[in-house]
Amino acid sequence: MKLAQLRTEGTTVVAEVLGDVAEVIAEGGQDLLLRVAAHPHDIDRDGTRVPLDSATVLTPIDRPPSIRDFFAFEQHMRTSRASAGQDPDPGWYEQPFFYFSNPAAVIGPDVPIRPPTGTRALDYELEVAAVIGRECADLDPSDPTSMSAIAGFTILNDWSARDIQGREMKQQLGPQKAKDFATSVGPWLVTPDEIALADPTRPKGRMQARVNGELWSDGELADIYFSWSQLLAHAAADTRLLPGDLLGSGTCGTGCILELRTSGLRATRHWLRPGDTVELSVEGLGTLRNTIAPRESVAI
Repeated sequence: MKLAQLRTEGTTVVAEVLGDVAEVIAEGGQDLLLRVAAHPHDIDRDGTRVPLDSATVLTPIDRPPSIRDFFAFEQHMRTSRASAGQDPDPGWYEQPFFYFSNPAAVIGPDVPIRPPTGTRALDYELEVAAVIGRECADLDPSDPTSMSAIAGFTILNDWSARDIQGREMKQQLGPQKAKDFATSVGPWLVTPDEIALADPTRPKGRMQARVNGELWSDGELADIYFSWSQLLAHAAADTRLLPGDLLGSGTCGTGCILELRTSGLRATRHWLRPGDTVELSVEGLGTLRNTIAPRESVAI
């Protein structure tokens, strides 16, 4: 199923996306959407069909209790380390690593992005996120049933101000205001049965980013180094995951401007400017689009 939160005729509803239309399930938001993902046949449907172009598509997860964003693609790790003049750390291969992002800054499709004041190096990050569907803790990554804790997948854009991030990372506390301002999530929550699952822990799907309609990034979801069961188990170790928690994959190979510039793949790519439109597309998950809002203090 492809599930959405829509705003139609002044009401927020959960609906199943069926091509260019959505079938309304019921009025409600994130909690209802997660219940439908877990038990699709246990809820009576309204049945009304709404053309998607007549509704406002909201983020499917607007109130995540937490966001853990991993660093799970080897190509991105290597390029990121190289940009800082460093070789890959062998410890990266021993376990997945993540940072916590800001749950209050989650936004949906077509919401303008307001960069942090003063940045001259605004970047996108092309990612996929798993959405937790039930409370869980201390999972075994070798147990295939642990994947049932994932309600579905969605696209995530981990917006980044690279110049601010560079200053912050020198203090060894991880990114702060460089990523505090916005995380885009959407457009749908796609249940695992909708995705190419030859290996249930490693969904496949081409990942692309376009800026103003031009293809900039082109990666593959299955290239993730750690399986989703490993990410899930690491996130749940010694703690609880709650329904609505987001586990970001981290940026795929070629999936951000920093990587394109550092690797020399497309060294001429500029940092994002006011008015630029960024579209992240993942096979089976749809397209997440946002435009950079104008701000006088941003000079790129």
